[in-house]
Amino acid sequence: MNEHVSRLIDVLAADATAPQQQDWSGIESELQVRLPDDYKEFIERVGGGWVDGYLYILAPSSPNQHYDLAKSSAEREEAYEDIFDIEEKPAQLEPEGSRIIPWGTTDNGEWLFWRILPGQDPAEFAVLINEARGDRWEFHELGFAEYLTAVLRGEIRSDILSSAFPSGPHDFRKFTHTP
Repeated sequence: MNEHVSRLIDVLAADATAPQQQDWSGIESELQVRLPDDYKEFIERVGGGWVDGYLYILAPSSPNQHYDLAKSSAEREEAYEDIFDIEEKPAQLEPEGSRIIPWGTTDNGEWLFWRILPGQDPAEFAVLINEARGDRWEFHELGFAEYLTAVLRGEIRSDILSSAFPSGPHDFRKFTHTP
């Protein structure tokens, strides 16, 4: 198991006993990108869900349609095309062909993305966060599991995410249905 995924599962005290097979080739074809192995391993072992009553980890074929990876990605791509017509792109997205794909969102409306550069290996995708109702962005040169673990352990403090996050002890609730 990936060491960052193992740490994340431990920090969350998440149930990883019911592996969930995913059609990764199908979702990657739909998104037109290979997804990072740490994310795929976490989703297969734990699934998508709600962290500390605040952050939602998106998942392919989520039982909660509001947090489906492909659906959220399509919605965010369309929204940011319009946003970047009126707001400046963050510097991390200036390279021609760069893109973002969401892997998480929050109760407040912040979005957590992978920043993807042309030809970049998925293991090198970094985290880019956009504040809700604003044009501030935050960049972290870490992958999904390493970043989330560091935030949950208090090793990284976000200026965009809620000051009440993370809470402790951590609570992870797996998506089970569409409300």
